[in-house]
Amino acid sequence: MNQILQQKKGLVKDVFNKVFKKYDLMNDLMSLGIHRIWKKNLIQMMNPSNKKKLIDVACGTGDITKLFIEATNKESTILCVDQNINMIKECKKNFKNYKNIKWKISDAERLNVPDNSFDFYTISFGLRNTRDINKTLKEAYRVLKKGGRFMCLEFSKIENNNLDTLYKNYSKLIPKIGKIVVGEKKPYEYLIKSIENFINQKELIEKMNQNNFKNCEYRNLSGGIVAIHSGWKI
Repeated sequence: MNQILQQKKGLVKDVFNKVFKKYDLMNDLMSLGIHRIWKKNLIQMMNPSNKKKLIDVACGTGDITKLFIEATNKESTILCVDQNINMIKECKKNFKNYKNIKWKISDAERLNVPDNSFDFYTISFGLRNTRDINKTLKEAYRVLKKGGRFMCLEFSKIENNNLDTLYKNYSKLIPKIGKIVVGEKKPYEYLIKSIENFINQKELIEKMNQNNFKNCEYRNLSGGIVAIHSGWKI
């Protein structure tokens, strides 16, 4: 499934080139810090044991990587992947003293790593930025070991009409906040459009099933503002 907005050449790369220096600050401002709770929920749902291998796709500055390291007592191996070199540089700064973390600049649709390599695959607020959801899921399935788990944290569809109206009104303020903090509003106009255009919870489950994942499920957080999707390679 091609995502039309993301097909525009260089669009997503340009968005993150403009925001990477204040990426974490804007995430805190936009979500009022709640994105950190959402990410902790992802790790708690994953419940990883020590000495497991994670591929963290669309890793950003490494929030999921940090939580995974802590959850596994630093006894884990992680490959951080992002298509944007500046985001990778920021991630490296945060983990420069870790020898069990490696980095790769790559699109989610073509990871260029061996088959059956990882116990866990995470993608946090990155799936909606891919050009093709099916190719991304197919690649996730390929790189996971048998028994491996795919986990996605992404903006989703709110099921309560009152909350949905409140959220949409708040979303209109985000580009204005971006203009003040980052000096750019267009990246955050893209953010809002990408959320609006993204598929709903059940549609993503269907695509996971179509790409061979088993025991697929999702969990809404904050009334469906975001959802965690989980599937297994069996």
